[in-house]
Amino acid sequence: MLPVSKTKSLQPETFEKEPSKIEKDGDLHIKRSPSSPQGGPKKRSAFEDLTNAKQNQAQVQVSKRKGGKSVSKKTQKSSVRQEALKNDENLKSAGPKAPREHLDSAKEKKPKTPEAPEEKADVDKLVEVQPPPYDDVDKENLRDPFLNAIYAKDIFDYMKDREEKFVLKGYMEKQPDLNIEMRAILVDWMVEVQENFELNHETLYLAVKLVDHYLAKAVCMRETLQLLGSTAILIAAKFDERCPPCVDDFLYICDDAYQREELLSMEVNILRTLQFDINVPVAYRFLRRYAKCARANLETLTLARYICELTLQEYEFIWESASKLAASCLLLALKMKDLGGWTPTLQYYTGYQVTDLHSLMRRLNLLLYSKPDERLKAVRYKYAHKVFFEVAKIPPLDVLKLEEQLKLNTV
Repeated sequence: MLPVSKTKSLQPETFEKEPSKIEKDGDLHIKRSPSSPQGGPKKRSAFEDLTNAKQNQAQVQVSKRKGGKSVSKKTQKSSVRQEALKNDENLKSAGPKAPREHLDSAKEKKPKTPEAPEEKADVDKLVEVQPPPYDDVDKENLRDPFLNAIYAKDIFDYMKDREEKFVLKGYMEKQPDLNIEMRAILVDWMVEVQENFELNHETLYLAVKLVDHYLAKAVCMRETLQLLGSTAILIAAKFDERCPPCVDDFLYICDDAYQREELLSMEVNILRTLQFDINVPVAYRFLRRYAKCARANLETLTLARYICELTLQEYEFIWESASKLAASCLLLALKMKDLGGWTPTLQYYTGYQVTDLHSLMRRLNLLLYSKPDERLKAVRYKYAHKVFFEVAKIPPLDVLKLEEQLKLNTV
């Protein structure tokens, strides 16, 4: 057994005033300095620009300069009357015109061009907007900038595309000094480290991925396997945690079996081997996203997390894609809780149909049926606690019942 020691949890740790106003005789006057571009305050009528008052004043000034006399008000009125009489005579000479009532009736009697039936159908289509077949789960969180709901779909589509870059194949035959049981014991120890340091679950999943990808490209000896696991957790914690543990903490949990220089050298070796590309898509991120799309409660999500975390110790699940594994774990948890099956919303956000998950669901259900190894108790003991709703005690689905549902495509 790999030694585990509990450690203490780390504790992270003038408006300018408005321009002054003077109230005088019930009116408000804003202060304006005489040196401003507009000069001092001037009185003017509200419609001064729309009238011809300025033009009349200009004509009077021009007449005064030329020596002429100003025209009196009586002469102005007489000239207006003469112009009105001339206009009446012009209207009479133009001949009779149709009364306005006849014109209005003629406008009403104009035949209207009938609308084409195709245009009416297009209008009806625009009016009757059909709702999408899936539920828009991000719409209700658009106002929260911390959730990035407007980019959530694009982010997970990008992560799903990146899975093709991190496809794992069997590598244990290339390791002369390791076997499948040693890997399972290492992952079981990493689960305990994640609990002792109270790290995020994403950190645990990423650390296991880093171990697998490193072992797929480099040879590791038995005596340095624990050093590889602790260093992978250190790198994952730096990537995902807000306050990651320090190097001395990882040396302590290894029971001082390694020196500080050895751990730092292993960190550089892992990063160079993986070419510093450690943003590996993990199943836990997809699982939380899909559970939100299904509007599953916390207990159902915890059950799906338990099933998914059991696969970390199993070597035969390393080549499964993270998104497909998360979708299968959620669907199996929904069936175990009798909460329905695959919905159009889940099919839209996951990109998987229910038939794509049949074989993986069978394997996951058999994993729950299998007798646990006495050396691998960390995950089952963890999820048997009341904090995790004791989901490890929920019995798996009956194999015959699951097969009947798979044949009828009712899952």
